[in-house]
Amino acid sequence: MEISRRKRTIGIMGAMPEEIDGVVTLLSNCKVTEKGKRTYFSGQINGIDAIVVFSRWGKVAAATTVTTLIHEFNITELLFTGVAGAINSELKIGDIVLAKRLIQHDMDARPLMKQYEIPLLSQTYIESDSTHQTIATKAINTLIENKHLHEVVGITSLATFNVHQPKLYVGDIASGDQFFSSNEQKNLLNLQLPDVLCVEMEGASVAQVCYEYEIPFSIIRTISDTADDQSHIDFPSFIKQISSKYSAAIIRNIFKEF
Repeated sequence: MEISRRKRTIGIMGAMPEEIDGVVTLLSNCKVTEKGKRTYFSGQINGIDAIVVFSRWGKVAAATTVTTLIHEFNITELLFTGVAGAINSELKIGDIVLAKRLIQHDMDARPLMKQYEIPLLSQTYIESDSTHQTIATKAINTLIENKHLHEVVGITSLATFNVHQPKLYVGDIASGDQFFSSNEQKNLLNLQLPDVLCVEMEGASVAQVCYEYEIPFSIIRTISDTADDQSHIDFPSFIKQISSKYSAAIIRNIFKEF
């Protein structure tokens, strides 16, 4: 998928309201628009038009939000940032997953079609844009270099959540309208979709809308928990101290590359 040659306008969605707060501070000439119980912040980052919004939770809410960005704000590209639960055992809290492909783990129209297949699209995975992947990879690697990470997040905050040397993983992300909080859920998904790195509630629906409208996108997730019986992390503190700062720094770095 090629980047649009229209005037560039980047949509930026966050899965938690606290995560977009830091991104909003990057905007110059910020204007606020209220639509559909959502607040859209528009302005420029590094001279490029951008619209920042909290998507609300779940696939329907996220799909509604990105559709509004496309129709009302004429975005040409989409960045989504948020937290996720680790499915792959190698992932640790504080690691970052950049989606290569996204799948809806709760999509099941059998026997009419195969499990996970999206009706009318005849595919189970939506692939992210390769150009965006390259840019996001560089932006994330810049963040997680030790010295830079310590400057952005702070040594104390990193130590609080036992984040030492976070890594970037590029691979599959699964989305569905359920929070994973048991070993049974995690093990079942791992058995059915062994290539999935992490699980969340919005990315695959955003990817589907972007695919249908030919909007290049990146889905970036910070690992906040292990999606099992131990998923008892203090989310507000983690988001405030870790993931919100990750998000703002990554978005800033991406816009330097655009």
